[in-house]
Amino acid sequence: MTRIYLSATLPLLRDLHETSKLPVTHAHAVTPALREWYTEGELEDLEYVAFTRAAQDSLLLLAEQPSAPPRRVVVSIDIPDGEVTVRPGELGSSAVSVAAPVSLAAVAAIHIDGSDAVTDVTTARGLIGAAADGDTDAQFIVEAAEDHELEWYDPSELDVIVTPT
Repeated sequence: MTRIYLSATLPLLRDLHETSKLPVTHAHAVTPALREWYTEGELEDLEYVAFTRAAQDSLLLLAEQPSAPPRRVVVSIDIPDGEVTVRPGELGSSAVSVAAPVSLAAVAAIHIDGSDAVTDVTTARGLIGAAADGDTDAQFIVEAAEDHELEWYDPSELDVIVTPT
């Protein structure tokens, strides 16, 4: 089995709740290229890097979905090794592809920004393109959003997560 970190949004979690399937857009895992780049890293350190990159890609998804609530989401899943393909990339890449939508049964955990991150994430998602283009002010703002730790939820809490309060 391989642990994969999928970038998502709250609307994608609603889809997961309704259909028991999560479409895969951006996915990260501990890849050979990541292991080679972090030669001194323990597995836990490498998993944190892959997780962090999935959270960064969640911000990209939020930029593409302006109506989505401004909270980054990462879904940790465990799937058979044969369903994962390492994407070609540079040294240190953690990008992977997953062959098909992921079932709810494969979800190990759900991670979501807390309410304290909303302001920073709202600002950052509007500047993610400028940050990628090298704007140092935009990069500073995006990094402020990335400084927030995502909260952990058990998959059994999906009903609570997607039900408006």
